[in-house]
Amino acid sequence: MTQTLLVTGASGQLGRGVINHLLDTFKVPAGRIIAATRNPENLAELAARGVITRADFDDTLSLEAAFKGADRVLIISTGEIDLLHGKRLRQHQNAVAAAKKAGVSHLLYTSMPNPEPVSPVLFANDHYGTEQAIKASGIPYTIFRNGWYQENLFLSLPHAIASGKWYTSAGDGRMAHGARDDMAAAIAAGLVAASSESETYTLTGPQAYTTAEIAALVSEVTGKPLDVVQVPDEALTEGVKAAGVPEDFARIIVSFDANTRSGRIAMVTDAVQTLSDRKSKTLKQFLEANKAALAG
Repeated sequence: MTQTLLVTGASGQLGRGVINHLLDTFKVPAGRIIAATRNPENLAELAARGVITRADFDDTLSLEAAFKGADRVLIISTGEIDLLHGKRLRQHQNAVAAAKKAGVSHLLYTSMPNPEPVSPVLFANDHYGTEQAIKASGIPYTIFRNGWYQENLFLSLPHAIASGKWYTSAGDGRMAHGARDDMAAAIAAGLVAASSESETYTLTGPQAYTTAEIAALVSEVTGKPLDVVQVPDEALTEGVKAAGVPEDFARIIVSFDANTRSGRIAMVTDAVQTLSDRKSKTLKQFLEANKAALAG
């Protein structure tokens, strides 16, 4: 391994997972890894292992300095979801521009499945716009369209299990939740790959389920009854807001259900296993491993 690999968003869960796989699974020398984040002080553990840590910010100049000397750069999408002003898309576009100015040879990005403008997901254009900026840059790329994490179920299942009712507007739509660490391993594999070809991978779990089928699995694992209650998007939005969630975020949550209902996230691929050469964690394995936390 002679290339220098850089990961943005390195203090987040996915970023740390990718870097851990670079170090521990793929045995990349720590001195060949750059971990970039707005808060390098949060990366003391990685720095102690010899990983280079750098600060990055929103503007192109600071990003260009952070990317200096990196051959392959992974841009992990930021958490700055802003439905009104498009802040996250601007952050990503600045990162792409900085990568080009810094002479990066390969650009990698974590997107979402089917982000095209017709997507019901309210922030999908952040990802679609970033993909378009990457393609327009002329830099060879690898785009990972990450499906929904199994860990995302922590947002809804504990309350649903406690009440015995899971309110949703997803209908009979299916989703193949995948383990975050499985996706991190696949992304790390793509980062260390020698290929300079441009590729797009959709990363999913090994099986797609309806909400009712997930609820049945939850009941089987926890021993607690869980009834699925289908409601219209508008009623679900009001219910989420009543639980104390701000309106914009409530609308985003409900747009996930609308996206599931539309069938746009029902795909199942073997990309995780193909890239990482490891078997994907099943949804039942995730539920069993997190039974206590989910059931309270």
